[in-house]
Amino acid sequence: MHASWRSLGQAVKFRSAVPKCVRSLQHIDPVTSPAPTIATADLQVGMFVHLDLGWMSHPFALSSFRIADAGQIASIRALGLARVRWSPEQSELAGTPSRAATLSKVEREPASHPPGADAPPVTSNHTVAAQRHAAGVVERQYAEAARDWRATADLTVRDPAAAGQRMAALSHALVTKMLAARELSIRAVTAAPNEGTRHATNVGVLALLMGRMCGLSEPELQDLGVGALSHDIGKTELPVALHRADPHFTTSEMARYREHVALGSALGQRMALSPGAMLVIAQHHEHLDGSGYPMGIGGQRISVPARVVALVNRYDNLCHGSPRTLAMTPHEALSLLFAQGQRQYDPALLSAFVRMMGVYPPGSVVQLTDDRYAVVESVSASRPLRPKVQVHEPRAAREESTLIDLAQQRTLGIRRALSAEQLPSAVREQLMPQRRAAWFFEAIDDDDDSAPSSLLSSRH
Repeated sequence: MHASWRSLGQAVKFRSAVPKCVRSLQHIDPVTSPAPTIATADLQVGMFVHLDLGWMSHPFALSSFRIADAGQIASIRALGLARVRWSPEQSELAGTPSRAATLSKVEREPASHPPGADAPPVTSNHTVAAQRHAAGVVERQYAEAARDWRATADLTVRDPAAAGQRMAALSHALVTKMLAARELSIRAVTAAPNEGTRHATNVGVLALLMGRMCGLSEPELQDLGVGALSHDIGKTELPVALHRADPHFTTSEMARYREHVALGSALGQRMALSPGAMLVIAQHHEHLDGSGYPMGIGGQRISVPARVVALVNRYDNLCHGSPRTLAMTPHEALSLLFAQGQRQYDPALLSAFVRMMGVYPPGSVVQLTDDRYAVVESVSASRPLRPKVQVHEPRAAREESTLIDLAQQRTLGIRRALSAEQLPSAVREQLMPQRRAAWFFEAIDDDDDSAPSSLLSSRH
């Protein structure tokens, strides 16, 4: 395994083509009290506004952001809102100093420290509140996307055509959010309670992030998103006991389980899905070496979106096990996939996936070089070996544990990855590593000059 991880460490150097994306909305996450409102007719460039709408109900990367141009004002007015909340102290109107420019030095910069020493984590009230707010925003966005997928899946039996339209709308919303943000990171979130919902949302999000990283066009991303979100839709016509592959299945049970591909293709036709999305559903269990099913095709006969979904689908399944096998931590799953998947999955996509997720993907349990335990919270592609981690703090509540960006620490790093079972019970109870791993994307704050260029950055 050590040899495979040396190879995996080299894989993170993979540089894939990244599309030139729309400049992200400048934003600072609000951490203050409820803001006053203003008529949309009076909006100005530079105002920091809060849209009290669902994340999927507007075209912006975040629901709170600073207006960058007149086009964004027009988009806000097109939403039909008479008034919106805004934060004067976070706005940058002409002739008015910005809030960022007036932050104290303590808030803007870590305390000075001797050369070679680690900067102590910044723990000001502002920083802690901002961290908690950012985590809460991503959790709510994931929950909204998961609820939308569940409602769509429930609609497939009653009205397949309407379900197809809703699935396309969900994919479009995710693609729009990803392309609107110049820089993204991947954050671990609390998994949806329903297994099928969690799996579909995970595969949809990670597949779209992969597609963006590999430079797919917006129409290609749309097809990829619909196909990834719908890849297991055929399982809605199978008994629940056959929704997860089990190595202890009988021959007839495995054959019945594999029918979900054909059932999904037939349902996809009734949903009027695009040809590109249909290929993803039909080919998401095919392998590059021809060892997959149902057709046993390989190589270039498998579409690129289907190759992406096959890879991401396998990763998520490893992280959750089967009814009779233990789930792996994200680190363990990525290690196995990289060590054993070179023949079954596109090598270039596999390398890109390792780079995107990081050697220690979000949700991994690690021990730091100072012997403290931590769980990886989010990963930046520019520093895949130095993610943000939530550190175990004895005698502290989970919500009070420290979040450290290892990319900003000179000597502190990760010593090793662990399984959840290797953690002392007190640490496990506090960190509560997710056995049902889930991931979502997060827009990076452009105003944070100290933050490294991160996942899928358009800056080279």
